[in-house]
Amino acid sequence: MHRRTFLIGMPLALAGCGAQHVWAPDEAVARAFYHFDGPPSLTLFTMKNVGSGNGAHSSLMINASQRVIFDPAGSFSVPEIPERDDVLFGITPRIEQYYISYHSRITYYTVSQEIDVSPEVAEMALQLALANGPVAKAHCTLATSGILKRLPGFESIHSTWFPDNLEKQLARFPGVVTHEYRETDSDDKSIALRQIERALQTGNGNGPGGPQGAAAGQPG
Repeated sequence: MHRRTFLIGMPLALAGCGAQHVWAPDEAVARAFYHFDGPPSLTLFTMKNVGSGNGAHSSLMINASQRVIFDPAGSFSVPEIPERDDVLFGITPRIEQYYISYHSRITYYTVSQEIDVSPEVAEMALQLALANGPVAKAHCTLATSGILKRLPGFESIHSTWFPDNLEKQLARFPGVVTHEYRETDSDDKSIALRQIERALQTGNGNGPGGPQGAAAGQPG
């Protein structure tokens, strides 16, 4: 298939305003647990409009004692991938590929910025994401920047509402590796979501074919 908090520290009412509370059972979360063997790291995803280049969404993949994606106010929801208040569990390389492919289409592309961190910083990011609570619509970048700015070594990150701004802030850090992922399939994300669900249900791997990625940066 070709397609396939600042909120932490803000009033709790803001975190809950218009946000959907999702809480997967303990058994599902435990079953999905995945530890990635790579170095502890943070990966900022920025989804950008192909025509304007403007950012539309921010999320953060955290590789700590387990690998998760903090997807504040995100639309990626699959029964086979447990979620607790915008934290997606069990992010294997295959699930990561599906996540990127879901967001990358004819009208939008995805930028990833990965930076290695200490185990302590990665684990702190994980715990902040787990404690953040559900995020209201349009607050995705505010929530993501709010977590990053609380981490040792990332204190220079400023809270922002704008995905492009956060992307540019992180790009200034040494060691960031940037990739772009583009696809040319339908703008209808529900099509990709159904294909991902079928692939996960059958276990045959015939989900999204994977985004076409190109390195856009090297360690600084």
